[in-house]
Amino acid sequence: MIGRLRIIAVSLAVVLSSTFVGLMFWGSRADAVPSFARQTGLACSACHTTLPELTPLGRQFKLNGYTLSGLKTITSKSGHQNAALALLSELPLSAQFTISNTETQAAQPGTQNGSFELPQSASLFLAGAIGEHVGGLIQVTYEGQADHFSWDNTDIRFARDRKLLGKDFVYGIDFNNNPTVEDLWNDTPAWGYPWVAPDAAPSPIATPIINGGLAQDVAGVGGYTMFDQHLYAAGFIYRTEHLGGGQPNPGVGYGTNITGLAPYWRVAWQQTRGNDSVEVGTYGMHLASIPGGVTGPRDFITDLAADFQWEHTIPWKGRNDLLTVHGDYIHESSELLGTLAASGAAFAPHDLNFEHLDAVYHIGNRFAMTAGPFWTTGTTDSTLFAPAPVSGSASGNPKSDGYILNFSYWPLQNIQLGVQYAGYLTFNGASTNYDGSGRNASGNNAVYLVAWFLF
Repeated sequence: MIGRLRIIAVSLAVVLSSTFVGLMFWGSRADAVPSFARQTGLACSACHTTLPELTPLGRQFKLNGYTLSGLKTITSKSGHQNAALALLSELPLSAQFTISNTETQAAQPGTQNGSFELPQSASLFLAGAIGEHVGGLIQVTYEGQADHFSWDNTDIRFARDRKLLGKDFVYGIDFNNNPTVEDLWNDTPAWGYPWVAPDAAPSPIATPIINGGLAQDVAGVGGYTMFDQHLYAAGFIYRTEHLGGGQPNPGVGYGTNITGLAPYWRVAWQQTRGNDSVEVGTYGMHLASIPGGVTGPRDFITDLAADFQWEHTIPWKGRNDLLTVHGDYIHESSELLGTLAASGAAFAPHDLNFEHLDAVYHIGNRFAMTAGPFWTTGTTDSTLFAPAPVSGSASGNPKSDGYILNFSYWPLQNIQLGVQYAGYLTFNGASTNYDGSGRNASGNNAVYLVAWFLF
């Protein structure tokens, strides 16, 4: 424990000192779309700092269902024979296009190093107000390597603003397809650092299921509240969806098939004082799943997490710089009875821990520099985490740790140029020959260049 605290302290010191000497790099993932700017009449920087990081106004816009509008609206009052209508005069469409190049320190066996992708991805967004109290963010994405469009993040919400005990009280209903995508802060998985990653570099063998493992593979509905701009609470239930698969769901070929309902919960507190804004929270999820089917022994998985976000505004030579620090810790406990019965694990009980920190220094609205360490540790299981070239673990240990450095530049608010460096100290259980085929953790260190256009 003392060693881990020492590592965290040193890492934070490196993050903060490196910020001021410009040795950090940055990458992004889209949550800001120009259709929101067109709808509100506000510049992108009003709701975002480093995309997709939300400002207080951006969090309020999302909380209230994406409905704030400066556009002309087609309206009709509710009557005995007519339902009400509040329709934007323009269809809220946007597009995103990314070009990237990825190179790892060591080529992956049998492949050419250096993956130039034009595009890496392209997305279409239907994002904005649907009615007076209803709005959404709906994304469809083309993946260059898969060569087809697929359904991406979806967040549709109904929201109302009321008074409770003389205080502001917002409540809403939300439909989404990715646990944590509804969240207002940028320290939970869906909108957390590093916000985008190369698709041509190896990634660690294990991560908690809530950390992207259910994204776009489930359908969920729930409710949320915000009291007095301080206390946020949300609760959702999810079911497996398997877009592109059969309905009703046969479960064949899928590692996760939720039985019954999978609950997700979220509680957070935010406080602003002077130049500082702080959020601390917790979230979690529990699910029972049958791997590869809909009958048979089940896996039971529970993820419990804690998170924080700190924003500090720094007046400097006529502009406001911003330092933002995010932290996230997820503990996953599982009883993999179904996986064990299918000979996919050596025993049933497992634990997995994921931790990350990151600090972003925003120089006005033109530059952002970011650095963050991460750690994954867990139960050793040579069957669940089997040896395999590049992607496997010779020891069955899922331990991985390293850091990500980023730099980003916006020549325009809807054009972003970035470079990202990911470095591994340990990968899938070891620093040398981690896969049993001679590959070292440092061989997966990757430089990622990205150009990102929104229009």
